[in-house]
Amino acid sequence: MPGILNQTVDRRVFLKQTVIAATVLAVRGGGESASAAEGGAEARLALLADTHIPGDRVDGHRGFNPWENLKRVVPEVVEARPAGAVICGDAARLEGKLEDYRELRGLLEPVAAVAPVCIGLGNHDDRANFGKVFPEPGGQRQPVSGKHVVVFEAGPVRVVVLDSLLYVNKVAGLLGLSQRQWLSQALPGLADRPIVLFVHHTLGEGDGDLLDGDRLFAILRSCPQVKAIFYGHSHVWELGERQGVKLINLPAVGYNFRDRDPVGWVDARFRREGVELTLRALAGNRDGDGRAVYVPWS
Repeated sequence: MPGILNQTVDRRVFLKQTVIAATVLAVRGGGESASAAEGGAEARLALLADTHIPGDRVDGHRGFNPWENLKRVVPEVVEARPAGAVICGDAARLEGKLEDYRELRGLLEPVAAVAPVCIGLGNHDDRANFGKVFPEPGGQRQPVSGKHVVVFEAGPVRVVVLDSLLYVNKVAGLLGLSQRQWLSQALPGLADRPIVLFVHHTLGEGDGDLLDGDRLFAILRSCPQVKAIFYGHSHVWELGERQGVKLINLPAVGYNFRDRDPVGWVDARFRREGVELTLRALAGNRDGDGRAVYVPWS
């Protein structure tokens, strides 16, 4: 399945090199992706989090089967014909085993046929095993030591997928010094359009949150082009704001922790001035299924 995370790129859409000499590639896929790659007014992305795909297809939690859930989600994503798809960490079930990622890759094949797929890493992922099964980054891999950081453009916005994996199968997350230094150096040179960040961990003050979240927001004080942070980890669908940055907590595909939360994905339409988010709930609390909310950038 060559190229699952890296579709053919038209040479006309190569961008100028950034200050860190990382060329950011515009992505092409099916449907709306051509206009997105050329800086269109809108880009549609499929946003997923916490897929928790196991090597054993019947392995589940709280009565949910993550493998079956993603199998159900994939045709919906394909039908949407997005410019790309992002999985916001905890792609694997618990320990990031090779067989987990092999199953995930097989499930994602129909999506990769129509759009690039970019996967971030969370606390239930294993960086080495992930890299063996997914050698293509789904965008431009950044020179960040010990971390899987990817950048790509989606029409009016630039997407930065960060790596908050600290220890495999332990709750807390950390960007770390090398990633924070990269952000401090790279973001000022990426100010031509709004930036949206993706990171797995929640941004609170608990021991299981992103431990250097405050230091991330210290960096963002001088980066008004960063408009939103998308994250998972809590398996909750929730919107918030901090320091003028929109915070979007994505629901889990695999399972919820509380009956009141949906299980599913988010169909996102990014524009230069904001994003329209439509919940696609397949299980759990489905009351908000199909409901759209518009989030304007501050």
